[in-house]
Amino acid sequence: QVQLVESGGGLVQAGDSLRLSCVASRRTSDWYGMGWFRQLPGKERERVAAITWIGGTTYYLDSVKGRFTISRDSAKITLYLQMNRLQPEDTAVYYCAAVRRPPVLTDEYEYWGQGTQVTVSS
Repeated sequence: QVQLVESGGGLVQAGDSLRLSCVASRRTSDWYGMGWFRQLPGKERERVAAITWIGGTTYYLDSVKGRFTISRDSAKITLYLQMNRLQPEDTAVYYCAAVRRPPVLTDEYEYWGQGTQVTVSS
C-alpha cells in the first residue's frame, strides 16, 4: 500500500541542475526519516542524503556536500533533492526511501520508490 514515486530525472550537461521529487502515499508519522540513494552503473547502491522527518536533521555523502540539498515538505508529504553543479560521476538511478525508526543512516530502509534516471554528459 505504501507508495513512493520519484520524478525530475533526465539528461543534462555537466554543470547543470536538477530537482528530484518524491511524493509519498503515507502520512509523515508513518516513518522516522527519508533519504535519497543512487546506484551508479556497475557499482553498489549508496546513500546520497538523508533527513529526519520531524527534526529536519540532514546528512550527505561527502562527494555531494555543497552541491546537493535534501529537504521535505510535511504538508505535501514530499521529499526533494536539489542537485547543482552536476558532474558525469553523478550519473545513476536515484531512489527515494523511507525508514520507520531510527537511525536515519540505517541500511534497512523499508520503503522504496522505483527510481528515476539521472544522466550527466560531459
